[in-house]
Amino acid sequence: MLTTHWSLVQSAGRKSSPTGRHALETLCRLYWPPLYAYIRRCGINAVEAEDLTQAFFAELLDKDYLLQASPERGRFRSFLLAACQHFLSKQWAKARAQKRGGGRARLSLDFAQAEQRLALEPAVSTTPEQEYERQWAITLLRQVLAQLEQECTRSGKGELFAALKPFLLGEHDGSTYATAAAELAITLAAAKMAASRLRSRYRQLLREAIAQTVSTPEDVDDEIRRLFAALAQ
Repeated sequence: MLTTHWSLVQSAGRKSSPTGRHALETLCRLYWPPLYAYIRRCGINAVEAEDLTQAFFAELLDKDYLLQASPERGRFRSFLLAACQHFLSKQWAKARAQKRGGGRARLSLDFAQAEQRLALEPAVSTTPEQEYERQWAITLLRQVLAQLEQECTRSGKGELFAALKPFLLGEHDGSTYATAAAELAITLAAAKMAASRLRSRYRQLLREAIAQTVSTPEDVDDEIRRLFAALAQ
């Protein structure tokens, strides 16, 4: 199960517990890219956006904000954005004046990679909130794909996953199932069946992941529609 489970959020809120701080740091590492993209879309340069992202999560580590988060309060995606907006409204002037890092411990986050990904994306006139939702969807899909890859590797199907991964993402660039079948030394029918099973498992993992960030099972389908609509913007 992915680490987006609400139990992880609630454990992170109890940072004084033995597992609380570790859980909170895990949440920070999972969900910083959408917030960084949001801050950048607000017109902030890369250096300052990096500092603000670090400062926001440093405050989450210091304060008890996540005690206010629970499945009954709705989507974790919305909670985290609202917390960031509240932080920015209070800390904007202070963050501009602080020395880089503000004297707080900095998380090891790959901002260079985040900038590269943003630079590769087509120029679009999305709002900061729309960009946040789009990057949230991208981050979630990457997490699910990574989990599926780990499952396949553990079960000895790492080569199968690598060969068929492009067909899961629609990025096969002219490659065919026949090519993948030859690479794997299996029949064409077996390659297509394996890809179908991977897609099915991918969809299952995605639903499970989304279920951990919304209030009720009934919200899953709506959240899926929202996230894919965000990707289409």
